[in-house]
Amino acid sequence: MVTCYLEYEIDPYKLEAFERYAKLWIPLVNAMGGKHHGYFLPFESGNTVAYALFSFPSLAAYETYRLKIPFDPHCQAAIKLAEDTRCIVKYERRFMRPVLE
Repeated sequence: MVTCYLEYEIDPYKLEAFERYAKLWIPLVNAMGGKHHGYFLPFESGNTVAYALFSFPSLAAYETYRLKIPFDPHCQAAIKLAEDTRCIVKYERRFMRPVLE
């Protein structure tokens, strides 16, 4: 299993738009073979960083998911929301291996 850890720098004045974006991706990842663990938005303290975690059975399964994104209209709508609102300033993607029990 591989877990994708996304760290976002977000525009704090566009938090509502980012939350709409996040809520679009959770079911998309789940429908495409992954397991979304959620988005984590600012609550108390800094207001420009958000996180997301989701897992796939393998890096190959993740790459298959990535190849589907350009052809999926729901994924494209989520991307367009972020582009139109400019709620994401930048992001970094890391891959990790979970240690469970």
